Amino acid sequence: MAASPCALAIATPSAVLSGVARAARGGVLIKGGRPLEDLGSLKAIAFDKTGTLTIGRPRITDVKPVEGVSKDELLEAAFAVESLSDHPLAEAITRDGRAMLGERNIVQATDLQNMAGRGVRAMLEGDPIWIGKAEMFGSEGIPALGNSVSETIAKLRQTGRTTMAVRRADRDLGAIGLMDTPRPAARETLERLRSLGISRMIMISGDHVNVAEAIAKEVGLDEAWGDLMPDDKVAAILKLRKEAKVAMVGDGVNDAPAMANATVGIAMGAAGSDVALETADVALMADDLARLPFAVGLSRHTRSIILQNVFISLGVVVFLVPATIVGLGIGPAVAMHEGSTLVVVLNALRLLAYQDWTAKNSVEGHLASA
Repeated sequence: MAASPCALAIATPSAVLSGVARAARGGVLIKGGRPLEDLGSLKAIAFDKTGTLTIGRPRITDVKPVEGVSKDELLEAAFAVESLSDHPLAEAITRDGRAMLGERNIVQATDLQNMAGRGVRAMLEGDPIWIGKAEMFGSEGIPALGNSVSETIAKLRQTGRTTMAVRRADRDLGAIGLMDTPRPAARETLERLRSLGISRMIMISGDHVNVAEAIAKEVGLDEAWGDLMPDDKVAAILKLRKEAKVAMVGDGVNDAPAMANATVGIAMGAAGSDVALETADVALMADDLARLPFAVGLSRHTRSIILQNVFISLGVVVFLVPATIVGLGIGPAVAMHEGSTLVVVLNALRLLAYQDWTAKNSVEGHLASA
């Protein structure tokens, strides 16, 4: 009876259940005990850009047609194709393009083909239309861009713009520049993560490296890796994972493979795609990046509680076995044994009252300091 490890058996499950419940109350869905514990051992976090560190609502800032093409012609072609897509950049062109073009009738494109991480192709009045990164052109049978569009894109990228080149059949129409807005809480969130011991944070993005570096500088990141296709993101995560446990935070279909290969995959819940949410181990359900430090801090506190529970349960067993051998009665032994189980459970339940001490300006931060 004295050696029966009841308290030891419940030491981890009680803490995990309390931690998962507390996370859910705080707007974070954690899919099991393993991700909850892994969050607390992270040393590095990789972030996608669009929809993660930025609000995912880019806007058109520049419309640059080539000579002989009007802005309206360029916008009409882009609008006709991108209205078939649900990508954040496509939504920006559809929304802002309609505002710029007014209520005129625009011919609808057909046969949209998605080229993952690069752009799209569609048919418009019998002509093929390509819209996407400059790097998409000149390969796999897609005609190369002319010098005029290439130079325009290079200038826009220097100012931190995300760029999309537009080509119709055998002629370039021009380029469109877009700018996304960093999340207001991004810089503070990164500072809170550093205070929790996350030593390395990196942006990995499909955008041009100049665009990625511009956003990274604005939110306070030291490293930004750009021009990454979905497979490149996976390779980047695997490289980081060789050095330390790493989480991948993203929201799109292109992020799902990298999330699956990270120690912990974290999805932006409200804005995330279905594929990203299904792949992720953790989902920030309010689409609030500021919840991430709360989840990491809770995980570390959960690991601490688990260790405390293990020491308590083993300590009681170590004491009771020799004590019963030298004459401790069965009644007191049972009482101490069952009492240790209650102590372990009550200790785990303390997680339900966990407060995020890193949230200096939040309600939880004020409660933690009270």
